[in-house]
Amino acid sequence: MASLVANDSEEVIDLSKVLVQHPNATCYYRVTGDSMTGANMPAGALLVVDRSLRAASGNIVVGILDGAFTVRRLIRTARAWVLHPENPAYKPLVITPEMNWQIWGVVTASIVQSFK
Repeated sequence: MASLVANDSEEVIDLSKVLVQHPNATCYYRVTGDSMTGANMPAGALLVVDRSLRAASGNIVVGILDGAFTVRRLIRTARAWVLHPENPAYKPLVITPEMNWQIWGVVTASIVQSFK
């Protein structure tokens, strides 16, 4: 049997102060779909996205591909950049010069609600 310990003082934590490094360049993005479940980013997760950071291989990014937002891990291979999902049900997207894409921002945190 578990019990809760009463706490006489309640501390309010401002998550923006804890999770946001560059307030003027940071926004939030709500995940739709399940392509990033392996990175603990299920549908409904709230991502903290810093648009001032330069994306590097291995970063999880929010990108715009042919006018649609997508969340993937950015990987640099010997031949190309790849937007890699964290769910084996999805195939990696190899970026080609003909594609209309850009990196919108780098994901710096994921907030997942695990209770209802």
